[in-house]
Amino acid sequence: MFKWKRLLTALVAVTLVGSLAACGGGNNNAAEPTGAKSEGNAATGSGNEPVKLRIMWWGSQERHEATLAALDLYTKNNPNITFEPEYSGMDGYLDKLSTQAAAKNAPDIVQLDPGWAPDWANRKQLAPLDAVDVSKIDPKLLAGGQLDGTQYAVPLGSVAFGMIYDKAALDKLGVKNPENGWTWDDFFALAKELKGKLPNGQYFTKDFAANYFMYSAYQYSKGKGMVITEDGKFNIDETSFLEWTKHFEELRKEGLVPPADVNSSDKEFDPQMDLMVAGKILFRYSFSNNYSAWDSIKKGAYALVTMPRAEEAGGWLKPSMYLSVSDNSEHKAEAEAFINWFVNDPEVAQILKTSRGLPVNKDNATALESSMSDVDKVGMGLLRATEIDGQTWTAGAGGWTNYIDKDFPLVHDQLSFNKITPEEAYKQLKEAAAAYE
Repeated sequence: MFKWKRLLTALVAVTLVGSLAACGGGNNNAAEPTGAKSEGNAATGSGNEPVKLRIMWWGSQERHEATLAALDLYTKNNPNITFEPEYSGMDGYLDKLSTQAAAKNAPDIVQLDPGWAPDWANRKQLAPLDAVDVSKIDPKLLAGGQLDGTQYAVPLGSVAFGMIYDKAALDKLGVKNPENGWTWDDFFALAKELKGKLPNGQYFTKDFAANYFMYSAYQYSKGKGMVITEDGKFNIDETSFLEWTKHFEELRKEGLVPPADVNSSDKEFDPQMDLMVAGKILFRYSFSNNYSAWDSIKKGAYALVTMPRAEEAGGWLKPSMYLSVSDNSEHKAEAEAFINWFVNDPEVAQILKTSRGLPVNKDNATALESSMSDVDKVGMGLLRATEIDGQTWTAGAGGWTNYIDKDFPLVHDQLSFNKITPEEAYKQLKEAAAAYE
């Protein structure tokens, strides 16, 4: 679970790439793995006995290729360590990982979304990461992976939440591109402007009627705070929710979002199933680090823009994802040494680049920025634009993962298929929340 709040000017300076060096006074109480260095080609912590580590992550093809190259480099430097990688898209990832963890068969090293980390740590499914050097990581990014002062998950990158759009398609339609700082009024007005201009089978955006992340952006922009409070209470603002869902009800009636069956078929980054790649939608949400993956699929077609705003910014900053060691791992020391290397080694940072966001190690971030490609600079542009007054992420109440991943999508599908009204959707979400409070 997570919380966003307005960034104070002082905090902005800490988050900015150019100011990462100011965060060096972070957590310095982490010991180094036995026989490992905090940077460079870290050795494993247990001699030269052959060890195979299972590692699991989700992402785009670009992330897969970069991660596999990093694993090869680690094995080259540490010949006794080999890997059994398990990687996929986001769809079904959590269900598969949760099933493995319940059977005490989770991979040694797992990639976690920041929203999952509190639940996993509370359930004692993660091993402590006391030996990972986190001294060059912003303490704000570390907080979400801690429980009772112990680090159970280490952040891999910092990203901004905004929107990606088909610039090539908008230009072809003769429509002005959105600019950073645009509003929700601008967003819905653009949809109306496109009515009658879009070719058959093309739509303005996905149906986000009850999408948890998009609705969260809308509620925060209205100054109504968290959807779920930090102490675990239902906090969907009824007025804002009904405004949002009725906007999409209207877009649905006007044919500006895809029919429900098309909407539900979308698989992000899939060259065949991704609705934007297929040219069926013009806008969808995206994190700043994902731009290069979109661009690799359709070169030069897309652009990023800040999440629309109202009284406050709609977009936010957050850790991109975490790496953790499963509590059931029989190779905890080796897995922990690998995470230390993956986060801190400058050579691997040049391989991974921004596939998981701007590196959290301040030195690696600074070095990467100086040699950043034009494509990566697009993602950095969204990050910097969001830093100005965007929301920021902190760990929130645990125990709400299923509410976000199951209850919200169920209500969303019912809205998309016109099975319930916005008022009924709000009631269902409120009643479902009672089981989590």
